[in-house]
Amino acid sequence: MSIKTILISQPRPESGKSPYYDIAARYGAEATFRAFIEVESVTPREFRNQKVNILDHTAIVFTSRKAMEHFFQLSEELRVTIPEDMKYFCINEQVANYLQKFIVYRKRKVFYPEAGGQAELVAIMQKHSKELYFLPMAEDHKNDLIDLLTSKKLQFTKAIMYRTVSKKFTAAEKKEKYDMIIFFSPAGVASLRTTATISRVRSSSGALAPPRARLLSRLVCAWISPLLPMVLPRWRWLSSSTSRRRTSRSLPRERSIR
Repeated sequence: MSIKTILISQPRPESGKSPYYDIAARYGAEATFRAFIEVESVTPREFRNQKVNILDHTAIVFTSRKAMEHFFQLSEELRVTIPEDMKYFCINEQVANYLQKFIVYRKRKVFYPEAGGQAELVAIMQKHSKELYFLPMAEDHKNDLIDLLTSKKLQFTKAIMYRTVSKKFTAAEKKEKYDMIIFFSPAGVASLRTTATISRVRSSSGALAPPRARLLSRLVCAWISPLLPMVLPRWRWLSSSTSRRRTSRSLPRERSIR
């Protein structure tokens, strides 16, 4: 089986340029970008049910630009006006600079570690141990930062402000056919399984695979997108052997690529 069509589970690049286009062109394939997941804010009611008051805090902790976007979006929906003397602690300089989109940026109230990182951020927060920190988080967050803050006995409150959900697709999009799908997160795989995003993809023999086999056969490149230049020629080498195609021993090709 040769790879001619590749679906990349990411939004289409705004610039129209991507190394995936170059790789696909090099091997005579066609790359299509389509996000399988999207991030949405929790509703004002869901936030209020958490019994958290943003204005009870003196500092906000941002671990990503997404967290920042949904914090300010939800604050506006809740009609919460963030005071000018609020302090902001960011995971790195890039996230800190993104604050300029939402507030009048003043260096004296924005803090971040030069090298970035959670441990370095917490070290800075320790120097401001009297602050009451508010930590906006995703619904499916990890507890690494929470554990660090707890171990350092810093005063903080976490609140769920956004979540990752499966993106809805049109009937026409669901009928599209691809030889390979590239994933970048478990959430993308879950989206494919729950929404039946692609209704028809070719199996290794060229026939239409049933849903379960289809899912397994198409996850060849999941989480190894940087290896795509090696995957394509390797796949073609495997598919060129009719003996491997016709025997059960052809199945380990997926394992060998991982």
